Amino acid sequence: MSPLRQRSDASAITRKRGANCNHSCYDIFTETITGTYMNLRQLEILRAVIRHRTTVAAADELALSQPAISNALKAMETQTGFALFERVNNRLFPTTEAMALYKESEAIFALHAKLENRVRDLRECRSGHLSIVATPPLAYSIIPPALSGFLRRRQQTRVFFDVRRYEGIIDGVLSRVAELGFALGLSHHPGIAHEVVHTGEMVCVLPPKHPLAERPVISASDLVGLPFIGLERGTRLGEAVRESFAQAGAPFQPTVEVRYCNTACVLAAAGVGAAVVDSFSPRQGGSHDLIVRPFTPKTPAVAYMLWSEAEPLSRMAKAFLNEVRQTSRLLGQDSS
Repeated sequence: MSPLRQRSDASAITRKRGANCNHSCYDIFTETITGTYMNLRQLEILRAVIRHRTTVAAADELALSQPAISNALKAMETQTGFALFERVNNRLFPTTEAMALYKESEAIFALHAKLENRVRDLRECRSGHLSIVATPPLAYSIIPPALSGFLRRRQQTRVFFDVRRYEGIIDGVLSRVAELGFALGLSHHPGIAHEVVHTGEMVCVLPPKHPLAERPVISASDLVGLPFIGLERGTRLGEAVRESFAQAGAPFQPTVEVRYCNTACVLAAAGVGAAVVDSFSPRQGGSHDLIVRPFTPKTPAVAYMLWSEAEPLSRMAKAFLNEVRQTSRLLGQDSS
């Protein structure tokens, strides 16, 4: 066969108009089947004909015309220099050489299928690795339902999740130990990008039989002289509560001082006293026997998502951030 005829046969391998095909990466337009060596599209055609033993069935599978399959086989036999099929009763039977090519190409197409699946997983964020850190109030409130929904659709994804103090969140994000951090309150940190994920206010938690239990709103002045569980000095929430007491002209005199809001809730439920905590912590565990009331002066408790400005976020991290945003909106609806 002359080179001109070979190019003509190659250009005949075109997709049927309007046909559906899952082999878009092997699209043949013009002049593809030329040269000395077989390409992937040719091997795909060869394999289809071997499986079906007719050019009509192979054409249907590959969404090509039957003449295009026949011309491709002729071109392949010209290139290889040996027969690939023998026709018996209108069916094509592969030669020993064709079967050898079929078996040798098995690994190529298995690898290609694996790569296609990998591309799809990456595109849809179904697999990969994500590291996140959070302070306790968010680690036990927003993150669990967000993580549950996120992983339900991405069962091949592995997540590292750690609960840390605020300083540990900043260190983890800056050092890239974690790609995402979540914290209540935020100071300016060079190299840290952030987004507000939820805006709430501090609340007062009381044991069921507390003297203030019947009041609809608890003020800082109401808590003076009563057993009180305070948040540790130097923490963002601890300092915010102290400022609110100072604003109200009420002395801040905790009976017990703790580091975490969740600890304050546990102690309050046990009858140790009242506490002013973020709005997330009273929901943690579901077993705290607590009365929750609004607290005045109003003390903001803002939840932030944090990440490093040094590198762009991965698709996986962006997908999880979207999940957290949705969870935050649901929490806002529940509390309204």
